[in-house]
Amino acid sequence: MPEPTPPKSPPASLVTAPTGPRRLLVPDAPALVPGARQAVWLSPDGEVEVIDKGEAVRRALGKPHLLCHARATARRLGTDRLIQGYDLLELFAFVRPATFCLPTPRGLAQALDLPRPADVEAEALTLVRAAEALLRELMGPVDDQRSDPIGLAWAMGGAEGQGGAQGGGWLWSPLVLAALGAPAGPEKSRWRGGAIRAYQVWAGMKEWQADAPEPPPGHLPVEPAEARRRLADLVMNGQQAEPRPQQSDYASAVSTAFTPRDAEGEPNVVLAEAGTGVGKTLGYLAPATVWAEKNKGPVWISTYTRQLQHQIDKEMDRLHHDPATKARKVVIRKGRENYLCLLNLEEAAGVATANPQYAVAIGLMARWAAVTRDGDMQGGDFPGWLVDLLGKGRTLALADRRGECVYSACSHYTKCFIEKSVRRARRADIVIANHALVMIQAALGGGDDAYIPTRYVFDEGHHVFDAADNAFAGHLTGFETAELRRWLLGAESGGRSRARGLRRRVEDLIGGDDHASRLLDEIARAAHLLPGEAWPQRVGGGEPVGPTEAFLAQVRAQVYARAHGPDNPYSLEVEVQPLVDGVLEAAQALSSALGELSAPLEALADRLRERLDDESDELESDTRRRIDAIARSLKRRSANEIGGWRQMLAALGEETPNRYVDWFGVERQDGRDLDVGMYRHWVDPTWPLAQILSAQAHGLVMTSATLTDGTGEVEADWQAAQVRTGAIHMPRPALRAQVPSPFDYASQTRVLIVNDVRKDDLAQVAAAYRELFLASGGGAIGLFTAVQRLRAVHERIGAPLEAAGLPLLSQHLDGLDVSTLVDIFRGEDNACLLGTDAVRDGVDVPGRSLRLIVFDRVPWPRPDILHKARRDYFDRTARRRHYDDMITRLRLRQAFGRLVRRADDTGVFVLLDPMMPSRLKGAFPGGVEPQRVGLAEAVRITRDFLHMPGVALPPPGAPLAPPAPPRLASPSGDGADPWGDEPFHLHGFDLD
Repeated sequence: MPEPTPPKSPPASLVTAPTGPRRLLVPDAPALVPGARQAVWLSPDGEVEVIDKGEAVRRALGKPHLLCHARATARRLGTDRLIQGYDLLELFAFVRPATFCLPTPRGLAQALDLPRPADVEAEALTLVRAAEALLRELMGPVDDQRSDPIGLAWAMGGAEGQGGAQGGGWLWSPLVLAALGAPAGPEKSRWRGGAIRAYQVWAGMKEWQADAPEPPPGHLPVEPAEARRRLADLVMNGQQAEPRPQQSDYASAVSTAFTPRDAEGEPNVVLAEAGTGVGKTLGYLAPATVWAEKNKGPVWISTYTRQLQHQIDKEMDRLHHDPATKARKVVIRKGRENYLCLLNLEEAAGVATANPQYAVAIGLMARWAAVTRDGDMQGGDFPGWLVDLLGKGRTLALADRRGECVYSACSHYTKCFIEKSVRRARRADIVIANHALVMIQAALGGGDDAYIPTRYVFDEGHHVFDAADNAFAGHLTGFETAELRRWLLGAESGGRSRARGLRRRVEDLIGGDDHASRLLDEIARAAHLLPGEAWPQRVGGGEPVGPTEAFLAQVRAQVYARAHGPDNPYSLEVEVQPLVDGVLEAAQALSSALGELSAPLEALADRLRERLDDESDELESDTRRRIDAIARSLKRRSANEIGGWRQMLAALGEETPNRYVDWFGVERQDGRDLDVGMYRHWVDPTWPLAQILSAQAHGLVMTSATLTDGTGEVEADWQAAQVRTGAIHMPRPALRAQVPSPFDYASQTRVLIVNDVRKDDLAQVAAAYRELFLASGGGAIGLFTAVQRLRAVHERIGAPLEAAGLPLLSQHLDGLDVSTLVDIFRGEDNACLLGTDAVRDGVDVPGRSLRLIVFDRVPWPRPDILHKARRDYFDRTARRRHYDDMITRLRLRQAFGRLVRRADDTGVFVLLDPMMPSRLKGAFPGGVEPQRVGLAEAVRITRDFLHMPGVALPPPGAPLAPPAPPRLASPSGDGADPWGDEPFHLHGFDLD
């Protein structure tokens, strides 16, 4: 997100200048583009060859080639060996940092305004043209650079004392330096500090300024008429010409959440379902922005996916045309693990100067850091493909993923991206966050923010249950306990590491306090009772060290003794009771050890708080905030994390409280143990969420296109919405609003259930996908209930699709994050994409790029221990198997909802499962009647429907189906507490 004013340029002493004429030198190298079965090779003289993959690997390993995404190229060629070459994506990231580009030859062509390649041969030529275009771009003016391109290119190429750019390092370096007019690198007089000076992009970054605290917001209501007027303004400022009646009705209903509450602990809650095409985003932004302006306080919009966060942010352009104004009024907030840590970047730059193999990655990260809007590495202007290209350890690991922030003690504190985001959020009108952060902030009393928001909108409300499940869970596992040890002790092995232990983070705060120093010693001794490095090998090998590893070894033994199919490659789980001999004794010993760790943590937190009191007239504001943040973190680690673990261990000697589900599990991948431990989840995680929000919030909106169930019984359908959102536990009954979609699904879609394909025969399943994808001419998404099924189908259909000119993309196989895969898919008319849950729930592809969805089988919930407990609990008050059916209908509704995103979309939804029960057809809109057909008939219908010349559809912007009024129901629900007055505890937070 842009800052109000751009960062100033780095000091002149840190920027090198051209020293000679600029020259365009292009690589004298062949270009290589892999296909599904073969590859295209283009010689520097223009000779084109189609070669097999083995020959392509041999040539690529022999000399550098022009490539687009070296790692993806190696995967597509079927080799695990590292292929090095002139990667066009690396050059693009250097020349145009923080700029969007699809990581394909076609994506490069589009970004650089080059001719769009029509086939693989043309893609190879595109790589040559892209190299020339990017290098020529470097020959232009560089006065506005916020980093030092010459110094960075020199450092990435090897730098002084290591052979220079000619002696190894980044292959692009000599070509980039020639284009910049500095073929010999920076002038020696300007390079006395060595390569490290080039990485210091933070030197010119804008600092944030401290401001007085904001007063609490007012309580003026938003009237329905005000919401409608603001909606009209928002609509007129965009492409939509006039408000839709359904959208206005929706905005009017949602405005109820923006009226003052009548009693403490009783927020005004609105459950609002808006069918696809209603425009619910603008519908709730209308009353939200009015309330924020009238009451001088922020409204927090919460989403489940990062993609929707940025879509909402884009919609706010309608209200704030000036980027500087929008930067003040609208803020995207995420957990600090999403943002680049400048201290980590500085330390990584030091590593890169001593280890040239890191120079390219850190150089590209520095180029991005200098120009990024907000430092967001998860969905912001950071190219997602850089993670796979450079490695997680050199990209995402530069975020504060370890909870080691030293706050004001950091030399970059006043330039910190996270601190800037937090401070801007305090003064914004709209804060766009995600469910996980909102739940943590609410549960922990605001966290980094000055006060707790009073108004929330939970978009993607059907995911509130899952988000709460993650937030309030407790995992006593090897991974989690080892992470706590690392947080306390820092790096223990030799070599360089950015991990900073607790002592290093607080030693300047305790000064000469001998008591606090002794507490740190006690914490360090107790932390050694947690798993150390190589714990998986010791636990799996029966040689545990310390009480934690001993408990984990006992848990693992019970899992392998009782799990069904312990020899399969998948994760395993078993119920905790009855315990195997030795588990209870190990649990008691571990609980005692954790108590020895918790006590000094609590005492140190109290000691730090005493300093806040004793030196209240002397401490600077930043120091006070730092001490308070560390004290809160210590308390949370002790009370929530360690305290929660001890409660779990105590339950092993007695009956688990009925509000929880406990089990032992071994997480596995390809038959290899990754983690082992004890797990605890709430049976109904929305109950603790409701208790927290009802105490803090004044108004809540839970909204989605798939909020209710599809049984056809109004009360049962709304009951499902209340259960999945937690509204059933709110003290005050929710207002219910339902606005139907304006789309004519009966004429725009077809739903086919194929009844002659055996879903357990993957050869038949793959053949069905192949023929259906060919019938649609691409524009197809294949959804799978298991990754193994996806892999098997991908292996069988890649070549025939490529032969037909249909690119095949795949989650879990292409090595790219889901958002990047979807971006590539969206940019093509005839691509096909295979994926699982993340693709089903996170795709927004309007237009012809998506016209077919094929689901491999009915997406029943996985029958694990947690699901079994929830099914038993929720089915007590409903029909048998109601819970299974509700979840399955929701998944089908979400998948079908990807097909039609605008008025002129058409699409076919195919389910390859003859066992689809008729009671699930409520997952599809009214008027859409599923047809049970054979595969041949499904292929014919798909081909005829999608290629029918003259399907009568209204043009975009034209009136759609006759407007139907929203269904407003009187509030219902008793908000009863199913567990009386029992206290609850919070587990599983990313605390820092």
